[in-house]
Amino acid sequence: MPEAPSKSDYLIGVDLGGTKILAGLFTPGLKCLGRAKTSTKADRGPSAVIERIARCVQDAADECDISLKQVRAVGIGSPGAIDPENGRVLFAGNLGWKDVPLKRELEKHLEIPVFLQNDCNVCTLGVQEVELESKPRNMVGVFLGTGIGGGLILEGKLFTGFNRTAGEIGHMVLEVNGPKCTCGNRGCWEALASRSALFRQIQEAIRDGQKTVLTEMLGSDLKDLRSGDLRKAIRQGDKFIAHIVEEAAKYTGIAVANLINILSPEAVVIGGGVMDALESEMMPMVVANAREHAFPGSDKGVKIIASKLGDDAGITGAAVLARRESR
Repeated sequence: MPEAPSKSDYLIGVDLGGTKILAGLFTPGLKCLGRAKTSTKADRGPSAVIERIARCVQDAADECDISLKQVRAVGIGSPGAIDPENGRVLFAGNLGWKDVPLKRELEKHLEIPVFLQNDCNVCTLGVQEVELESKPRNMVGVFLGTGIGGGLILEGKLFTGFNRTAGEIGHMVLEVNGPKCTCGNRGCWEALASRSALFRQIQEAIRDGQKTVLTEMLGSDLKDLRSGDLRKAIRQGDKFIAHIVEEAAKYTGIAVANLINILSPEAVVIGGGVMDALESEMMPMVVANAREHAFPGSDKGVKIIASKLGDDAGITGAAVLARRESR
């Protein structure tokens, strides 16, 4: 039988998103023993969200009958520009945060060491170390969710760049006069192909008289719309929703080609809630557009694949972060 973790060897990984908080309790070997989830409610402000994170961490430990005193460290992936050394969220448009001392405040609640990194950097760590068994030394993680973010592993190490903000790939401008983005620019990839962008395009079109089966499924306000509903609509033959998703896949393919041209990775791995829900509808178009727009020869042998970690990428990567930083 494998040896049970010692009294303070458990790890907790937290995925802080624009709409939900997910926490998972892990063994030192990165096996997830239990999870807890709650809504973010970012409109209530940073202090309320930090309290909700602390409660979610406690719930994940309770789920496994583990005391927080048995937890060695907590890793957390947060959206936005992060200062990992000082544990601060410098800017997170999807949360409405500016210069929030997340590490310090969460440690006050939990009384356990907390380690912070950008959410997509954390997801990329999870994909590279757990899903791909640390094999690609050069890879890009792409995550399509409420926003779009990425992480870069270069020569086997997480690359964060001079200002520690490398990997903000969602703010690559793909359409100069495109829709306004939460960052203040226009035509960012995030403003064209994230879940927020897809939902905005659908709601604007409905207001302009566009017909879709989504209103029959969910009502005219689409209040409970989820990414999986888009898949259902497409499978019911909704050509309007199919077109919206195709456009998002096209922009994603072009962006992936740009990343291949610049970084020459071994693999581009695409995850996040939108890809989890719409993989079969999007991935063939993403790959075709990436191959079409990549510089000739630059994509030879490059794998463009969907992550299989799904919703667990963030918590798994955050546990990887906690394990690395608390050694």
